[in-house]
Amino acid sequence: MAFDGIVTKKIVDELSDLKNYKIDKIYEPDKNTITLGLYGNFQNISILASISNNYRIHLTKHVVKNPNTAPNFCMLLRKHILGYKIKNIYTKSLERIVFLVLENLENPEKPIFKTLIIELMGKHSNIILVDENNIVIDSIRHTSIEENSLRDIYPTAKYMLPNLNKYNILEMKNFEEFYSHIDSENVVNSILDNFAGIGAINLNYIVKNISLQKDNEYKSSKLFAHKIYTEITKLLYSKSLTIDIMYKNNLPKDYALKCLDKTSQNGFELNYSLDDFYFEKESLELFKNYRNSILNLILSTLKKYEKRLQNIDDKLDECSKMDTFKLYGELIIANLYKIPNYNVSSISLENYYDNNKPITIPLDKKYSPQNNAKRFFKKYNKLKNALDIVGKQKIDTSEEIDYIESIIYEIENCKDIDDIKQIYDEIEDNPIFENKSFKSKYFSSSNGKNKNYKKKSNSKKQLTSNKFANFNPLKFVIDGYTILVGRNNKENDYLTNKFANKHDIWFHTKDIHGSHVILKTHPNEITPDNVIYEVAKLAALHSKAKNSSNVPVDYCEVSFVKKIPGNKPGLVIYKNNKTLYV
Repeated sequence: MAFDGIVTKKIVDELSDLKNYKIDKIYEPDKNTITLGLYGNFQNISILASISNNYRIHLTKHVVKNPNTAPNFCMLLRKHILGYKIKNIYTKSLERIVFLVLENLENPEKPIFKTLIIELMGKHSNIILVDENNIVIDSIRHTSIEENSLRDIYPTAKYMLPNLNKYNILEMKNFEEFYSHIDSENVVNSILDNFAGIGAINLNYIVKNISLQKDNEYKSSKLFAHKIYTEITKLLYSKSLTIDIMYKNNLPKDYALKCLDKTSQNGFELNYSLDDFYFEKESLELFKNYRNSILNLILSTLKKYEKRLQNIDDKLDECSKMDTFKLYGELIIANLYKIPNYNVSSISLENYYDNNKPITIPLDKKYSPQNNAKRFFKKYNKLKNALDIVGKQKIDTSEEIDYIESIIYEIENCKDIDDIKQIYDEIEDNPIFENKSFKSKYFSSSNGKNKNYKKKSNSKKQLTSNKFANFNPLKFVIDGYTILVGRNNKENDYLTNKFANKHDIWFHTKDIHGSHVILKTHPNEITPDNVIYEVAKLAALHSKAKNSSNVPVDYCEVSFVKKIPGNKPGLVIYKNNKTLYV
């Protein structure tokens, strides 16, 4: 994590402009995050403090959804510091601890002071409110020495700073004093071990950008240490910093501080740069967690139905032998007069259905031949009755598997959390995906309503009643023709069956999971062949066969596409179609 003591200090340096701003809003979006809404200098501004894995403090412009009922710590903060002004913001010794000294001047002769302390120390991070005597009023996390914690942090405990046992580079008078605390044989590691607030990512970034003539000679030299010292002091005393973002697989992974060539215009360049970085990073992490969680649910459901299909196939294989059991029974009854009346494990008879060729019939030795015949007829009738039932079960199960695979295709093509939620809205009322623990952990009921409301609601009606809130297909324009592509099954349903005109042209890959694609036609005009071909290519691109060549795409007028009542979202039948290979 790049949020080290240097970053903390530079963030606080920018936040020092917020002195005398008044706290007029306090929220707790999640159990690890507090946001303070401030008003001052004729503007509203917000500070975010988080003690999650991405621990940090900075200004924020991104709106975060807050719970309907404020958590206990949030209510306590509202009770104690709402309306207070920021008297001072500071850090100590390049440690990742930020102190917000707050002042209440309702009685100017006797002002009240409280301090909100944000400790950003990995798994020991905390947000603590103390009074003017340094007594803890409360904290977002309670800890005690008895529970193997470093300090007592709970109401009525005396607040104590954590052990600060490293050197502070800000207190070094010059390079020589700095160098006296460094092992010249291992410059980088000794800086990390001996000096507070200098993180590995920022230090390695500095090392990477230092120009040395011969790396092997200079990386253990005094010159090398001096260059590092110079770059660190530049960061510490620069008036304008931003971040250089490091990517992995095209995703933001971390960042390092760097000086701007010119002074920032808004005075909060670093704060808002970090705000954008963490918002994107956490949005991607949340999207990945949601996607993987719902995908695991879908895959486990698919596995269950594939196992069911295998059992059905085994049963059908057994049903295919039912005529053999009937034959055994008939031959035994026909030859009963010459079969000895005692129990045997098998008998050999002439099969009059096959030119009287001898056939060996296995018997259950526990029963007489006559009772064995009855058992063969009973098994035949049972399998005969089961054949119709199991045959229908296979059709239904195959359709369920086909539908589940279409959901998997949708998930693999999701771009953001809203896409995931659209899919969840589609499957949450479907009994084949029932998994209450998953639902309660990752998603609330539809649109945040309570459970009773959800049972009465109809997700399809929600889509059609306010299409602009939920209907947002991909849009393309080819030679003046508008093409719309559904992003999920519910949107495919609405796009084809509600939104499109009957003379528009509908496209879909043949027997391959994909999006419904609608070509909006022009009245009294014949759609050019090249446009139809390009739209067919779009349909192939938005299908499971997007990486294949020579993909068959069916197309026809929308009037020839029908949805069977009761069918799952996205499933239609069509006729009078043509097929293009693209």
